[in-house]
Amino acid sequence: MNKSPYSKEYKKLARKLKSKRLEAGLEQKDLAKKLNKAQSYISKIEEGKLHIDIFELKTLSKLCKKDINYFINSEEHRSAP
Repeated sequence: MNKSPYSKEYKKLARKLKSKRLEAGLEQKDLAKKLNKAQSYISKIEEGKLHIDIFELKTLSKLCKKDINYFINSEEHRSAP
């Protein structure tokens, strides 16, 4: 049984955030500084141990240079071109 209180979708979001942070050339400490948070805050988000609200996601998406919809939409729910 999965003991994590977080859904598969949230874990997918956390993986996407980490991936795009790295693609943007940002370390956790860099992103944390821009958010006026501790590095451990970013670490907990990426590990799926901390939920963020939509406003934090909006800020993170801008810092990672990715549209917020990328993080919200899953591949399964995207419509075909």
